[in-house]
Parts: sequence; C-alpha cells; structure tokens
Amino acid sequence: MENGLVNLINHLPRDQFRHAIVCVEDCSDFRQRIEREDVEVYAMHRSRIGVWRLRWRLLKLLSELKPDIVHSRNMSGLDALLPARCLGIKTIHSEHGFDVDDVRGRASKKAWLRRLHSPLVGRYVTVSCDLKRILIRESGIASRRVKQIYNGVDTDVFCPNARLGLHLLPIEWQREDLFIVGTVGRAQPIKDQATLVRAFAEVLGRGPWLQASLRLMIVGDGPALDALRQLAFDLGVEGRVWFTGARRDVSDLLQTMSLFVLPSLNEGISNTLLEAMACGLPVLATAVGGNVELLVENVVGSSFAPGDHGSLAAMICAYVKDPDRLRHHSLAARRRAVENFSLQSMVSSYQQVYESI
Repeated sequence: MENGLVNLINHLPRDQFRHAIVCVEDCSDFRQRIEREDVEVYAMHRSRIGVWRLRWRLLKLLSELKPDIVHSRNMSGLDALLPARCLGIKTIHSEHGFDVDDVRGRASKKAWLRRLHSPLVGRYVTVSCDLKRILIRESGIASRRVKQIYNGVDTDVFCPNARLGLHLLPIEWQREDLFIVGTVGRAQPIKDQATLVRAFAEVLGRGPWLQASLRLMIVGDGPALDALRQLAFDLGVEGRVWFTGARRDVSDLLQTMSLFVLPSLNEGISNTLLEAMACGLPVLATAVGGNVELLVENVVGSSFAPGDHGSLAAMICAYVKDPDRLRHHSLAARRRAVENFSLQSMVSSYQQVYESI
C-alpha cells in the first residue's frame, strides 16, 4: 500500500496536485522514496493517544492543510473520514487488502465499521476486482460507488538486466550457475514466508545436486523475521538462505533471482508480484485475492493453495529441471506487466477519480 502511494505521489503532475501524508501510527522508510521535497508527513501515534484524540488532532490538522480531498486507506484510515466531513472536505476511501485476522474481509466488527462509515465516503477505490466484490458483499457498498484500479509498476526501473546485480549477493553466491528462488515482502504472518522456507527445505532434500545449485533469498524486515531464521535453522537450510533485511535496492535484487514466490495468505494487488513480472521472473503465488487476476496459469507462472508447501516444492523443482519453461514464462511475465499493468495507467486512473469529485 505504501509503495503504491509513493508511486502515485511521484508521478501525478506536480503543477496540478499537492500532497500531505498523515500516518495513523508512525512513518517508515517509505517516506525516503518520495521524490518531491514539498510533501509533509505527519505521524499521529494513535495507540498512544486513543481514537478520539486522534480524530480531534486530525480535525485541527485538516483545518490547517485545507485539502480538496482526503483519501483514506484501509481500516485504520476510517478515522480520518469524520473529521474530513465535519470540515466539508470531499472523501475517497481505498481498500488495499486485509490482515491475517481477516483474510477474506468477513470479520463482522470490521464489516460493520466499514458499513457505519459508508455515508462519510464520497467514492471508493479497490485495487482488485476481488476486493470490490468483498466490499459490496460484506459491507453493503453499492457497486456504482466503487472504482477498481490496478496497481501499476514502473517497467523502466523494474526490467530484465541479465543478472547484473550479482555483486550485491553474498560472496559465495556470486556464481552464474546458481538458481535463486526469491521473495520480497514484510516479514509478518499474512505474508507467510514460512511456507516458502518449508518448501525450499523439501526441494533441497530431493538430491545433492539441488543443494549445490539452489538458494533462497528473503527480502524484507518485520516482526516474524527471527522466527523465520529459527525455522531455517531447525530445517537445516540456514546456510543456503539469505535474509537480506530491509533494502532500498529491490529492483537490483530482483534481477539476481531466477524465480519469484509470493506465499501470502491474502493479497489485494501485490506490487512485488508485478515488479517481479516486470523484471522477467516467472512467478509462483498463492491463489488468493488479486493474485489470480495478475497470474495467467502456466503462462507466466502457477498458483498454489496457501500453506501448501508440498505443491510449492514440486513447482520450484519443475522450473529448476526445465530451463525452456523458465525462459518462456520469463518472457511472458515481462510482456504481461508492460501491456497490462503500467504505472502511467494507474496514475491516470487515480487522476480521473480525483478530478471527477
């Protein structure tokens, strides 16, 4: 979600739009990716001050900023809607996906909260058709009020580059013959990197030649990282797994991978999946949320059930053993990202929504 917001701010016409970002809790290193110097970022620290003090502070802040539109995002963003409406500011609310405690958006309390705030929302945006259906079905939002806009990827930044980033890898990995399976995402339960670690361990157990040539790269930081490291140790594969932590050179690291895996329990529309496809990587992803809208089965990759490490292991083996399959799916993935999920298409769609209200 943060990545999509940064892309939008960086590419909307500077002479037509100004921006301010209000974080319900705190800001992260995503603020460093904003190219404009005139974008203020405010941290509200809701968990310290409580919901009603948060809304009072939002009321004061919005009265100072005087925005034309308040664009709230996901469940935590609902708190901005009442202050915005009290000031007569037009509102848009986006849904980007659900968390591990509500992977299908059916939690009764959250659905009730979305329904309760519905009169305060001028327009809705969802990043996938699946999220649009859930919003209509579970929260009773009228279809005419919801616009679906896919995330976009910068296909000039994320592009195949013949694995020129080998120097970024650990010294013992700087070999052209390695087959590197990779994933990118925050280390938290909803992303379920544990299933990938288990599948990787299962693949390594299928032969000594795989142990010599196969490696796993997990890019990202988060609260589940220590548990993932422990799992790799318990399975005896820690020497062949690289936990990179948080990185700002994701596009370069993607170019060192041979195959991309997204094992999430749920997704809206995954930017990292689109970025991997744009880099010409075949993709294996769980058949959840917006993933099935991005994938073309057996053309750019394949899907598997959440938590099914056995099927994932078999899919990884199939690519390792069949270089032609890997190459064909690589070309198709790049082509699909360029033709269907361009960054400019996303930016134009949001600009139309903003201007229409």
